Order: sequence, then C-alpha cells, then structure tokens
Amino acid sequence: MTIEQKEKFVIPIGPQHPALKEPAHFEFSVEGETVTSASVRFGYVHRGIEKGAENRNWAQTLYLVERICGICSNIHSTTYALAVEKLAGVEAPPRAQAIRQILVELERIHSHMLWAGVGAHEAGFDTLFMYSWRDRETVMDLLETTTGNRVNYSSNVLGGVKYDFTPQQLEAILKGVDYLEERLHYYMKIVTTDEAFSKRTRGVGHMSTEEADALGVTGPTARASGVTRDMRVDDPYLLYDKFPVTIVLSQEGDLQARFVVRIQELFESIRVIRELAHHMPEGELTVRFPRRIPEGETVLETEAPRGNLFYFIKSDGSDRPYRVKVRTPSLRNFTSVLVGVINHQLADVPMILAGIDPCFSCNDRSVVFRRA
Repeated sequence: MTIEQKEKFVIPIGPQHPALKEPAHFEFSVEGETVTSASVRFGYVHRGIEKGAENRNWAQTLYLVERICGICSNIHSTTYALAVEKLAGVEAPPRAQAIRQILVELERIHSHMLWAGVGAHEAGFDTLFMYSWRDRETVMDLLETTTGNRVNYSSNVLGGVKYDFTPQQLEAILKGVDYLEERLHYYMKIVTTDEAFSKRTRGVGHMSTEEADALGVTGPTARASGVTRDMRVDDPYLLYDKFPVTIVLSQEGDLQARFVVRIQELFESIRVIRELAHHMPEGELTVRFPRRIPEGETVLETEAPRGNLFYFIKSDGSDRPYRVKVRTPSLRNFTSVLVGVINHQLADVPMILAGIDPCFSCNDRSVVFRRA
C-alpha cells in the first residue's frame, strides 16, 4: 500500500452519529482534509404519509399532510387545501386567503430564524444561535396567540380557515414584527461584517447560477446563486397578486449569500404582513365544501420556506383522495450539497449541509424506481 493510498479515507456520518441529529447516512471520501466525493442515503424513517392519505377522507388528510414537517407545517396544509379546492371548483373567501397568507409568512419568519441559529451553531457562533432562537419565540408566541398552537397550527379547513383575527391580535402581530425587524437589522450586520463569521461563510460552498439551475436547486438556496425563481411571483396564489413580494437575489452564491438572502426575505415577509394587516378584507371565513369531489387530478405549487413545494392530487369521485403525491424542496437541494462539498475542507461540510436548510423528515416519503 502506497503513502497516497493510506491518506484516502471514507468517513461515514449517521444515521447514528453524534454529529448528525437526523436519520440519514452520509459518506465523505477525503484525502487529508479535502473532500473528494460524497454520497447520501435516506429512507431510515419512512412514515407512510402518502399511503396513509388513501385511507382517510379529504378533511382528515389535511391534518395528516401538516405532519410532514413541523417547521413548515402550515404551508403543507395550505398547499393541500388550495389543491383540493381547485379540484372541487371552490375558492376560499378573500378574508380567509388573507389570514392564510399572514400565517404562511409568519411561518417563513419562524423557519428562517430557526435556520439562522442552526447555521450559526454549525459555524461555532453560538451567540447568534442563542439570540435568533430567543427572538423566534416572538413569532411562535404570535402563532400560538392566533391559532392556539406553536407547531402544527391546524388553522386551515377545506374552503377557508378556522380562526379569525381580532383587532387585538392584528395589533399584536404588527407589534411583534416591528420588534423582529429591529433584530433582523442586527443579524444582517453580524453576518456581513463579523470577521470570524465571514471567514466561515464567504466563498464557502460556492454555486454559480448555471450550476444551481442545472441541479434544480430551489428556494433561498437558488436565489442566493442568482436564480430568479419564486412561486409567489411566478404563479401567485392566495392574495400574492394583490400583495406581492419582491424576489430577493444575490449573485455571490456562497454561504454568506444564503444568510443574507434569507434575512432580506424576512424584511419582505414583514412588509407583506403589515400590508395585509392594514387592508384585511371583510367577509366570511369559509364556504360550503362538498363531501365528495368529482373525478379528476390537479397539481399545485407554492413557495415553502425552503423552496418549491409540489402537490399532485387525484380524485376518483369518492370521499377520499385516490392519490396524494408530495415533492418537498429539500429533496431537490440535497444534490447541491453532494456536489458543493467536493474540494472543500472536511470542517466546511456541516456548514455547507446546513446552508440548504435541510429537512430530513420531508424526504422520507420518497420512492426511487430503478430500471433493470
């Protein structure tokens, strides 16, 4: 065995490993401290949600898909509700759509702030981790005040929403986002000017616009590489046509850009929440919804905090879905990690992985077909 061969190692991480808190298995081949190849295996926790939907009625499935992900639970139930409503030829009232839009943007704030803390922790910057997780309690308190829950909000019903916003609740939301906006300016200053943090993020995990587009990367990870893609703008749903967002882009394509883009997106979320709170439509919260849905199929895409969320739903005319297929953004973004870690130092791997804001539970419903 030569000296060169002795320096080549395969480092396994997960599914039982102190460095990884999620059930996935990574293998990194390294020469010295440089990563030369990478692979990943999912499927250790397959919860059977898509199959479970076939044995539940349309309303029960709404609460099932909300359990796909805890951090972005509301966008799953909102996307499912919009798809089923489209299939049934029913449209939720304007006030219900406004409430849905406020809640999904509050959830985006929660998700991005949680991610900022995780990313900072992987960089060894635990002060920012503690600050962001402390401040995200503000948005979690707002979600609890308006829906009664901090994780799975269960605010949607088919044809509308359960809960109305009182003037006091809207005032609390506005007060909460004012505080969060002030804190986000502070976070932006840290991620762009702190010398120690910049050394861990600037130029690390670089991905060009062409690479991001070719790999099918989505969400803030793609927009940090200059890919102009956001379903809220490309194909508006809810009231995004009347209360639009501006796409936040960066051409840098590195880890620092992914921090900057996500924080800038939260300023957009706060702006839209304010506009909706000041111009809430009047009217009912729900419309009558049929127990059985006519035979047919539909596709609906939304912009989850991590990127493009895709739902395919098919009805056979009964009181339960024939098929519910979900494609989550993390599945599209993981390929960029396996490519992005090549030629980087092993110490950069956790940060590059955290940079896509991965959700492992979202992936563990996937099926891979291999042709003989």
